[in-house]
Amino acid sequence: MFCPCAFILATPTAVLAGIGNAAKYGIIIKSGEVLERLSRIKTAAFDKTGTLTYGKPQVVKVCSCDKTCSDDDILRFAALVEQKSEHPLGKAICRLYSENGGKPEDVSDFRMTAAKGVSGTVDGKYITVGKAAGELPENVRSDAEKQLSKGATVVYVYADGILIGFIALADVVRNDAADTVKRLKAVGITPVLLTGDNASAAHAIAETVGIETVHTDLLPEDKMKIIKGYSDKGDAVCMIGDGVNDALALTGADAGIAMGGIGSDIAIESADAVLVSDEIKRLPYLFDMMQRVMKKIKVNIIASLVINISAVVLSALGILTPVTGALWHNFGSVFVVVNAALLLRVKESS
Repeated sequence: MFCPCAFILATPTAVLAGIGNAAKYGIIIKSGEVLERLSRIKTAAFDKTGTLTYGKPQVVKVCSCDKTCSDDDILRFAALVEQKSEHPLGKAICRLYSENGGKPEDVSDFRMTAAKGVSGTVDGKYITVGKAAGELPENVRSDAEKQLSKGATVVYVYADGILIGFIALADVVRNDAADTVKRLKAVGITPVLLTGDNASAAHAIAETVGIETVHTDLLPEDKMKIIKGYSDKGDAVCMIGDGVNDALALTGADAGIAMGGIGSDIAIESADAVLVSDEIKRLPYLFDMMQRVMKKIKVNIIASLVINISAVVLSALGILTPVTGALWHNFGSVFVVVNAALLLRVKESS
Protein backbone atom coordinates (compact mmCIF):
# COMPACT_ATOMS: atom_id res chain seq x y z
CA MET A 1 0.00 0.00 0.00
CA PHE A 2 2.95 2.29 0.57
CA CYS A 3 4.11 1.95 -3.08
CA PRO A 4 3.58 5.51 -4.55
CA CYS A 5 2.37 4.54 -8.03
CA ALA A 6 -0.27 7.28 -8.17
CA PHE A 7 2.27 9.87 -7.00
CA ILE A 8 4.75 8.81 -9.70
CA LEU A 9 2.06 9.05 -12.41
CA ALA A 10 0.71 12.41 -11.22
CA THR A 11 3.10 14.69 -13.15
CA PRO A 12 4.07 12.87 -16.40
CA THR A 13 0.49 12.04 -17.34
CA ALA A 14 -0.60 15.68 -17.01
CA VAL A 15 2.47 16.91 -18.91
CA LEU A 16 1.88 14.49 -21.79
CA ALA A 17 -1.80 15.42 -21.95
CA GLY A 18 -0.96 19.12 -22.04
CA ILE A 19 1.68 18.72 -24.75
CA GLY A 20 -0.68 16.48 -26.74
CA ASN A 21 -3.52 18.98 -26.57
CA ALA A 22 -1.24 21.82 -27.66
CA ALA A 23 -0.06 19.73 -30.62
CA LYS A 24 -3.67 19.47 -31.83
CA TYR A 25 -3.64 23.24 -32.28
CA GLY A 26 -0.30 23.35 -34.09
CA ILE A 27 1.91 24.17 -31.10
CA ILE A 28 5.01 22.07 -30.52
CA ILE A 29 6.35 22.18 -26.95
CA LYS A 30 9.81 20.71 -26.68
CA SER A 31 9.74 19.41 -23.08
CA GLY A 32 7.82 19.24 -19.83
CA GLU A 33 10.24 21.68 -18.23
CA VAL A 34 9.31 24.24 -20.93
CA LEU A 35 5.66 23.71 -20.06
CA GLU A 36 6.35 24.69 -16.45
CA ARG A 37 8.18 27.87 -17.51
CA LEU A 38 5.40 28.86 -19.89
CA SER A 39 2.87 28.62 -17.06
CA ARG A 40 4.72 31.38 -15.14
CA ILE A 41 4.89 33.96 -17.95
CA LYS A 42 3.82 37.50 -17.02
CA THR A 43 5.32 39.48 -19.94
CA ALA A 44 5.14 38.58 -23.65
CA ALA A 45 7.76 40.31 -25.82
CA PHE A 46 6.91 40.40 -29.53
CA ASP A 47 9.16 40.94 -32.51
CA LYS A 48 7.41 43.00 -35.22
CA THR A 49 8.18 41.73 -38.71
CA GLY A 50 6.80 38.23 -39.27
CA THR A 51 5.23 38.06 -35.82
CA LEU A 52 2.72 40.89 -35.39
CA THR A 53 2.78 41.31 -39.16
CA TYR A 54 2.53 38.67 -41.86
CA GLY A 55 6.21 39.01 -42.67
CA LYS A 56 5.47 39.55 -46.36
CA PRO A 57 6.19 43.25 -46.85
CA GLN A 58 5.73 44.96 -50.20
CA VAL A 59 8.00 47.59 -51.73
CA VAL A 60 6.01 50.82 -51.81
CA LYS A 61 8.72 53.22 -53.02
CA VAL A 62 12.18 53.08 -54.60
CA CYS A 63 13.97 56.42 -54.58
CA SER A 64 17.36 57.32 -56.04
CA CYS A 65 19.25 60.27 -54.62
CA ASP A 66 22.25 59.95 -56.94
CA LYS A 67 22.20 61.43 -60.46
CA THR A 68 24.23 58.52 -61.82
CA CYS A 69 21.69 55.92 -60.66
CA SER A 70 18.06 55.44 -61.63
CA ASP A 71 15.39 53.96 -59.39
CA ASP A 72 15.80 50.67 -61.29
CA ASP A 73 19.52 50.70 -60.52
CA ILE A 74 18.81 51.15 -56.81
CA LEU A 75 16.39 48.20 -56.89
CA ARG A 76 18.91 46.05 -58.78
CA PHE A 77 21.81 46.81 -56.44
CA ALA A 78 19.66 46.11 -53.40
CA ALA A 79 18.13 42.92 -54.78
CA LEU A 80 21.45 41.40 -55.81
CA VAL A 81 23.03 41.78 -52.38
CA GLU A 82 19.80 40.60 -50.71
CA GLN A 83 19.74 37.34 -52.71
CA LYS A 84 21.14 35.29 -49.83
CA SER A 85 19.29 37.13 -47.07
CA GLU A 86 16.57 35.37 -45.05
CA HIS A 87 15.03 38.62 -43.85
CA PRO A 88 11.45 39.29 -45.06
CA LEU A 89 12.44 42.79 -46.23
CA GLY A 90 15.23 41.37 -48.37
CA LYS A 91 12.91 38.76 -49.84
CA ALA A 92 10.38 41.48 -50.74
CA ILE A 93 13.04 43.48 -52.58
CA CYS A 94 14.18 40.39 -54.50
CA ARG A 95 10.60 39.51 -55.34
CA LEU A 96 9.91 42.92 -56.92
CA TYR A 97 13.20 42.77 -58.82
CA SER A 98 12.26 39.36 -60.22
CA GLU A 99 8.72 40.49 -61.12
CA ASN A 100 10.26 43.38 -63.10
CA GLY A 101 12.30 40.93 -65.16
CA GLY A 102 15.52 41.09 -63.14
CA LYS A 103 17.93 38.17 -63.33
CA PRO A 104 20.09 36.74 -60.52
CA GLU A 105 23.78 37.64 -60.71
CA ASP A 106 26.84 36.55 -58.78
CA VAL A 107 27.80 38.85 -55.92
CA SER A 108 31.22 38.71 -54.32
CA ASP A 109 32.22 39.64 -50.76
CA PHE A 110 28.71 39.00 -49.48
CA ARG A 111 28.31 39.76 -45.79
CA MET A 112 25.32 39.86 -43.47
CA THR A 113 25.44 41.79 -40.20
CA ALA A 114 22.58 40.97 -37.84
CA ALA A 115 20.14 43.88 -37.39
CA LYS A 116 22.30 46.17 -39.55
CA GLY A 117 22.02 44.91 -43.11
CA VAL A 118 23.78 43.09 -45.93
CA SER A 119 26.58 44.04 -48.27
CA GLY A 120 28.45 42.77 -51.32
CA THR A 121 30.27 43.84 -54.46
CA VAL A 122 28.18 44.54 -57.59
CA ASP A 123 29.68 45.95 -60.81
CA GLY A 124 32.85 46.77 -58.89
CA LYS A 125 30.94 48.79 -56.27
CA TYR A 126 30.68 47.76 -52.65
CA ILE A 127 26.92 47.94 -52.00
CA THR A 128 25.47 48.09 -48.51
CA VAL A 129 21.74 47.77 -47.83
CA GLY A 130 20.37 48.38 -44.35
CA LYS A 131 20.10 51.04 -41.69
CA ALA A 132 21.19 54.63 -42.24
CA ALA A 133 24.90 55.17 -41.62
CA GLY A 134 25.28 58.68 -40.30
CA GLU A 135 23.37 61.86 -41.10
CA LEU A 136 21.03 61.91 -44.09
CA PRO A 137 20.79 64.78 -46.59
CA GLU A 138 17.78 67.01 -45.90
CA ASN A 139 15.89 66.02 -49.06
CA VAL A 140 16.40 62.30 -48.43
CA ARG A 141 15.42 62.59 -44.75
CA SER A 142 12.24 64.45 -45.70
CA ASP A 143 11.20 61.83 -48.26
CA ALA A 144 12.06 58.97 -45.91
CA GLU A 145 10.13 60.51 -43.01
CA LYS A 146 7.01 60.70 -45.16
CA GLN A 147 7.20 56.93 -45.62
CA LEU A 148 8.02 56.32 -41.97
CA SER A 149 5.01 58.33 -40.84
CA LYS A 150 2.82 55.91 -42.81
CA GLY A 151 4.26 52.97 -40.88
CA ALA A 152 6.66 51.85 -43.61
CA THR A 153 10.18 50.58 -43.00
CA VAL A 154 13.01 52.28 -44.92
CA VAL A 155 16.27 50.59 -45.92
CA TYR A 156 19.11 52.70 -47.31
CA VAL A 157 21.40 51.76 -50.20
CA TYR A 158 25.06 52.81 -50.17
CA ALA A 159 27.71 52.41 -52.88
CA ASP A 160 31.30 52.54 -51.61
CA GLY A 161 30.02 54.25 -48.47
CA ILE A 162 28.04 56.94 -50.33
CA LEU A 163 24.24 57.07 -50.03
CA ILE A 164 22.64 56.50 -53.44
CA GLY A 165 19.01 55.85 -52.54
CA PHE A 166 16.47 54.17 -50.30
CA ILE A 167 13.66 51.65 -50.51
CA ALA A 168 10.47 51.88 -48.45
CA LEU A 169 8.56 48.72 -47.59
CA ALA A 170 5.24 48.28 -45.83
CA ASP A 171 4.02 45.16 -44.07
CA VAL A 172 0.46 44.16 -43.24
CA VAL A 173 -0.55 43.68 -39.61
CA ARG A 174 -2.01 40.25 -38.90
CA ASN A 175 -5.80 40.27 -38.77
CA ASP A 176 -5.77 38.59 -35.36
CA ALA A 177 -2.91 40.58 -33.81
CA ALA A 178 -5.06 43.17 -32.01
CA ASP A 179 -7.44 40.53 -30.64
CA THR A 180 -4.50 38.38 -29.49
CA VAL A 181 -2.97 41.29 -27.59
CA LYS A 182 -6.35 42.08 -26.00
CA ARG A 183 -6.83 38.48 -24.87
CA LEU A 184 -3.29 38.30 -23.46
CA LYS A 185 -3.99 41.38 -21.36
CA ALA A 186 -7.23 39.77 -20.15
CA VAL A 187 -5.31 36.80 -18.70
CA GLY A 188 -2.78 39.05 -16.96
CA ILE A 189 0.07 38.97 -19.48
CA THR A 190 1.65 42.29 -20.46
CA PRO A 191 2.65 42.57 -24.16
CA VAL A 192 5.70 44.60 -25.23
CA LEU A 193 7.26 45.21 -28.64
CA LEU A 194 10.98 44.68 -29.32
CA THR A 195 12.11 45.55 -32.83
CA GLY A 196 15.12 46.62 -34.82
CA ASP A 197 12.91 48.93 -36.88
CA ASN A 198 12.75 52.70 -36.47
CA ALA A 199 10.49 54.34 -33.92
CA SER A 200 7.90 55.70 -36.39
CA ALA A 201 7.18 52.34 -38.02
CA ALA A 202 7.24 50.48 -34.71
CA HIS A 203 4.87 52.87 -32.93
CA ALA A 204 2.45 52.80 -35.87
CA ILE A 205 2.21 49.01 -35.60
CA ALA A 206 2.07 49.06 -31.80
CA GLU A 207 -0.78 51.57 -31.80
CA THR A 208 -2.71 49.43 -34.27
CA VAL A 209 -2.50 46.27 -32.16
CA GLY A 210 -2.76 47.93 -28.73
CA ILE A 211 0.76 47.57 -27.30
CA GLU A 212 1.84 50.46 -25.06
CA THR A 213 5.47 49.53 -24.32
CA VAL A 214 7.72 49.77 -27.39
CA HIS A 215 11.51 49.39 -27.74
CA THR A 216 12.93 50.35 -31.14
CA ASP A 217 16.20 50.40 -33.13
CA LEU A 218 17.42 47.30 -31.29
CA LEU A 219 20.35 45.07 -32.13
CA PRO A 220 20.05 41.35 -31.20
CA GLU A 221 22.10 41.90 -28.05
CA ASP A 222 19.88 44.86 -27.12
CA LYS A 223 16.81 42.63 -27.24
CA MET A 224 18.55 40.12 -24.99
CA LYS A 225 19.49 42.85 -22.48
CA ILE A 226 15.89 44.08 -22.30
CA ILE A 227 14.66 40.50 -21.83
CA LYS A 228 17.21 40.00 -19.06
CA GLY A 229 16.06 43.26 -17.44
CA TYR A 230 12.52 41.93 -17.13
CA SER A 231 13.78 38.64 -15.70
CA ASP A 232 15.99 40.44 -13.17
CA LYS A 233 12.90 42.31 -11.91
CA GLY A 234 11.18 38.99 -11.28
CA ASP A 235 8.86 39.12 -14.30
CA ALA A 236 8.85 35.80 -16.15
CA VAL A 237 9.16 36.88 -19.80
CA CYS A 238 8.48 35.08 -23.05
CA MET A 239 10.01 36.13 -26.40
CA ILE A 240 7.99 35.54 -29.57
CA GLY A 241 9.91 35.98 -32.83
CA ASP A 242 10.76 34.56 -36.22
CA GLY A 243 14.18 35.69 -37.37
CA VAL A 244 17.93 35.35 -36.92
CA ASN A 245 17.84 38.66 -35.04
CA ASP A 246 15.62 37.04 -32.38
CA ALA A 247 17.79 34.01 -31.61
CA LEU A 248 19.61 35.59 -28.65
CA ALA A 249 16.39 36.89 -27.12
CA LEU A 250 14.65 33.53 -27.64
CA THR A 251 17.37 31.70 -25.74
CA GLY A 252 17.73 34.43 -23.09
CA ALA A 253 14.03 34.60 -22.20
CA ASP A 254 12.35 32.38 -19.61
CA ALA A 255 10.61 30.83 -22.61
CA GLY A 256 11.01 31.38 -26.35
CA ILE A 257 8.30 30.83 -28.96
CA ALA A 258 9.20 30.78 -32.67
CA MET A 259 7.03 31.17 -35.74
CA GLY A 260 7.37 27.79 -37.46
CA GLY A 261 6.22 28.64 -40.98
CA ILE A 262 7.93 31.92 -41.72
CA GLY A 263 10.63 31.62 -39.05
CA SER A 264 14.30 31.00 -39.78
CA ASP A 265 15.87 27.66 -38.86
CA ILE A 266 18.06 29.22 -36.18
CA ALA A 267 15.07 30.87 -34.50
CA ILE A 268 13.12 27.60 -34.46
CA GLU A 269 16.12 25.73 -33.07
CA SER A 270 16.63 28.37 -30.35
CA ALA A 271 13.00 28.39 -29.21
CA ASP A 272 11.32 26.27 -26.53
CA ALA A 273 8.02 26.10 -28.40
CA VAL A 274 7.02 26.52 -32.05
CA LEU A 275 3.82 27.85 -33.62
CA VAL A 276 3.79 25.53 -36.62
CA SER A 277 1.18 27.49 -38.60
CA ASP A 278 2.32 30.97 -37.45
CA GLU A 279 -1.04 31.64 -35.77
CA ILE A 280 -0.34 34.02 -32.91
CA LYS A 281 -4.04 33.82 -31.98
CA ARG A 282 -3.08 30.51 -30.30
CA LEU A 283 -0.91 32.28 -27.71
CA PRO A 284 -3.67 33.05 -25.15
CA TYR A 285 -4.78 29.41 -25.39
CA LEU A 286 -1.17 28.23 -24.95
CA PHE A 287 -0.56 30.20 -21.75
CA ASP A 288 -3.99 29.24 -20.37
CA MET A 289 -3.37 25.57 -21.18
CA MET A 290 0.00 25.55 -19.45
CA GLN A 291 -1.55 27.06 -16.31
CA ARG A 292 -4.26 24.38 -16.40
CA VAL A 293 -1.60 21.67 -16.63
CA MET A 294 0.25 22.98 -13.58
CA LYS A 295 -2.99 23.14 -11.58
CA LYS A 296 -3.82 19.59 -12.67
CA ILE A 297 -0.38 18.40 -11.55
CA LYS A 298 -0.89 19.93 -8.09
CA VAL A 299 -4.34 18.32 -7.77
CA ASN A 300 -2.93 14.94 -8.84
CA ILE A 301 -0.05 15.13 -6.38
CA ILE A 302 -2.30 16.06 -3.45
CA ALA A 303 -4.87 13.41 -4.39
CA SER A 304 -2.23 10.70 -4.79
CA LEU A 305 -0.69 11.49 -1.39
CA VAL A 306 -4.09 11.47 0.31
CA ILE A 307 -5.01 8.14 -1.31
CA ASN A 308 -1.67 6.50 -0.42
CA ILE A 309 -1.55 7.77 3.16
CA SER A 310 -5.18 6.83 3.84
CA ALA A 311 -4.55 3.37 2.39
CA VAL A 312 -1.55 2.82 4.68
CA VAL A 313 -3.50 3.96 7.73
CA LEU A 314 -6.56 1.84 6.88
CA SER A 315 -4.35 -1.18 6.23
CA ALA A 316 -2.56 -0.73 9.56
CA LEU A 317 -5.94 -0.59 11.31
CA GLY A 318 -6.99 -3.79 9.59
CA ILE A 319 -9.86 -2.17 7.75
CA LEU A 320 -8.40 -2.92 4.31
CA THR A 321 -7.75 -6.55 3.40
CA PRO A 322 -5.19 -7.57 0.75
CA VAL A 323 -7.97 -7.65 -1.88
CA THR A 324 -9.61 -4.32 -0.98
CA GLY A 325 -6.14 -2.83 -0.48
CA ALA A 326 -5.16 -3.79 -4.02
CA LEU A 327 -8.36 -2.27 -5.39
CA TRP A 328 -7.79 0.95 -3.39
CA HIS A 329 -4.20 1.14 -4.59
CA ASN A 330 -5.19 0.77 -8.24
CA PHE A 331 -7.98 3.30 -7.78
CA GLY A 332 -5.37 5.98 -7.01
CA SER A 333 -3.40 5.22 -10.19
CA VAL A 334 -6.51 5.20 -12.35
CA PHE A 335 -7.75 8.45 -10.78
CA VAL A 336 -4.62 10.51 -11.60
CA VAL A 337 -4.46 9.11 -15.15
CA VAL A 338 -8.13 9.88 -15.87
CA ASN A 339 -7.87 13.30 -14.21
CA ALA A 340 -4.85 14.16 -16.38
CA ALA A 341 -6.55 12.81 -19.52
CA LEU A 342 -9.34 15.37 -19.04
CA LEU A 343 -6.83 17.97 -20.32
CA LEU A 344 -7.19 16.41 -23.75
CA ARG A 345 -10.80 17.63 -23.81
CA VAL A 346 -9.85 21.30 -23.31
CA LYS A 347 -10.64 23.38 -26.40
CA GLU A 348 -9.39 26.75 -27.50
CA SER A 349 -11.85 29.56 -26.78
CA SER A 350 -11.82 31.79 -29.86
